[in-house]
Formats: sequence, structure tokens, C-alpha cells
Amino acid sequence: MALGDAILACLTEHPMTGYELAKTFDSSIGFFWKTDHQQIYRELSRLRDRGYIQGREVVQTGKPNKLVYTLTPEGRAAFRSWAARPSTPASTKDDLLVRLYALGAADIAPIRADLMARLEHHRDRAERYDRILKKHYADGSVAPADMGKLLNLRLGLRHERMVAEWCEEAITALSAISGTGSVRPLDASSRENAG
Repeated sequence: MALGDAILACLTEHPMTGYELAKTFDSSIGFFWKTDHQQIYRELSRLRDRGYIQGREVVQTGKPNKLVYTLTPEGRAAFRSWAARPSTPASTKDDLLVRLYALGAADIAPIRADLMARLEHHRDRAERYDRILKKHYADGSVAPADMGKLLNLRLGLRHERMVAEWCEEAITALSAISGTGSVRPLDASSRENAG
């Protein structure tokens, strides 16, 4: 998948400015497709050159004018073509896993500290996904157009909880090797809510 495809996906919802697209990436698509704001603006220019989007200038009083981007029929067709192709499973590249692979030749303390940081990161993300689910999908019902968003959130929540649980397991194993303290496990009720 290219960044352009992700931008076209965002614009299937409604027209957006570059700033609004960047905020959408920060609060949703960015959970599974990382990019920075400058990359978004560069890609908007490329999509416009290809005729996939058009920009309409909106005049504002007291602040700079803004460009609102809309999908063109060609852009919608390009998105539909991309969406119809088979996906490619993501591959994992993780330096922490390489360090664990060679644990016998490495110092355990820095790896354990890295695992502790990862644990907190994944717990925080799980809590964020859980808040979003409760805010937007409290009763579990969803409009057909939003089903993909709900499914992505549920996957994200399960993934974050699973990785946090694995971090706990790894920390406990490294603690046993090094004789240091352990970690607080996730409570069982939070695991069940991943649904």
C-alpha cells in the first residue's frame, strides 16, 4: 500500500484540507499506517497531478485561505481498483526481537528495560483504543459504512493487549534469569473486553 491509497481512503468519507487529513492520520489511520504531515502534503500534490483529487480554495477572513481536497471520479476509480486487489500481509521488523534472539550474548538489564517501556506503550495504546470503542461504539452497533473502523479498532485492541501480555511474559522470564522483580499482569477483565 502506498500513502496515496491511504489518503484516497480518507477522502472517501468527505472532502478534507491537508491539515484535516493529518489530524485523521494522527487519530485513526495512523494507528496502522505511519506517516508524517510533510509526507501527506507532498503526496497530495502528486495525487492532484495525477488527477485523483482536486483542491478548492476556501477564502477565510483573518487567516490564510485553505485548500479543501475532494476525490475526482478518477481518484474514486483508482481507490476502488486498489481496494479490490489482494492485500500483502505485513512483515515484522523489530530490533527488540533480534536482541531477544541473541539474548545469550547480550546484557539482560537493557533488554528488560526496553521490554518495560514497550509494555507501557502497548498498555497505553490498548487503553486509547478501548476509550475510542466506548465513545463511538458503546452498544456495539455500527452503520455499515463504519464496520471497517469498528473491526480495525477491535483488532488494534486485541493486538495491543496480546503484545502487552507477551511483554509481561518476557519480563517475567528475564527477571527469573537475572533475579530481579517481576511486573504487574493485565487484569483478566480487561482481556475479556477485547471481545
